[in-house]
Amino acid sequence: MVALAGGESHGYGVMQEVARVTGGETRLGPGTLYRSIQRMLVDGLIEELTIALHDEPDDDRRRHYRLTKKGRAVAQREARRLAALVDAARQRHLIPRKPK
Repeated sequence: MVALAGGESHGYGVMQEVARVTGGETRLGPGTLYRSIQRMLVDGLIEELTIALHDEPDDDRRRHYRLTKKGRAVAQREARRLAALVDAARQRHLIPRKPK
């Protein structure tokens, strides 16, 4: 969901964004990605768009997705939960404090 928080994208774009934001630490294969997409569609967290984006030629094989309002709210709650966990880890010296 974080990969779609910045805007709409197709599946391959999501894979690229995940690799970019994790510095290459996390790479999604097509099977994992599309199972996750299917689950998020069923759960109402993302929706499939019916048009091509950014002047891309309309390609029936390329599907574009975006977060729903529910998906954005879920992603925000999860981000806050993870931020609190990171703060706790910093307080316990498991990871360095942020530079000022």
